[in-house]
Amino acid sequence: MKPNGNGMQRPDYAAIAEWVRPGSRVLDLGCGDGTLLRYLWRERNASGYGVEIDEAGVLACVRNGVNVIQSDLESGLSDFENRAFDYVILSQTLQAVRHSERIVREMLRVGREGIVTFPNFGYWKNRFQVALGKMPVSDNLPFQWYDTPNIHLCTITDFEDFCRAQEMRILERKVITNGSAVSFLPNLRGALAVYRFQRA
Repeated sequence: MKPNGNGMQRPDYAAIAEWVRPGSRVLDLGCGDGTLLRYLWRERNASGYGVEIDEAGVLACVRNGVNVIQSDLESGLSDFENRAFDYVILSQTLQAVRHSERIVREMLRVGREGIVTFPNFGYWKNRFQVALGKMPVSDNLPFQWYDTPNIHLCTITDFEDFCRAQEMRILERKVITNGSAVSFLPNLRGALAVYRFQRA
């Protein structure tokens, strides 16, 4: 995935890096220009691959020295063996995939743990815009309704219900707003959710 629009490092990158053990093997799904993988290599000495469908993203990864495979996530991860990675990451991409259940199952097949980050649709500013009769537009949801790649928006509560239904165990959760951690009423006050999970 890419840095945010003002060139600053995305806040979920630091949260992810805290969970990645030094020297781990990582697979980043929907890796964009490879910024997260470069960050994890620099901060945690992590190695691995990115998967990206967009040709411009693939070329950017190559320029950035990131190992990348051009592939469509929706077709699965059959190129990778079981437990080939310590972590499989889906960073602000979960809401843009059609087959969420299948992709998350594949994450936990090829990786020992999964890490996902997504914009929390339950954030109070999003709720307020919906109450005004409009689809939310924000830093974490920057698109208009007619050009958004997001097709499966969810809340923190929705994702935790999903984990229970899929028999996945949540190991850690971080909720972030404007770069700061949120602990009180996270589903209302949190703009971005970051989860680490594994098979139950």
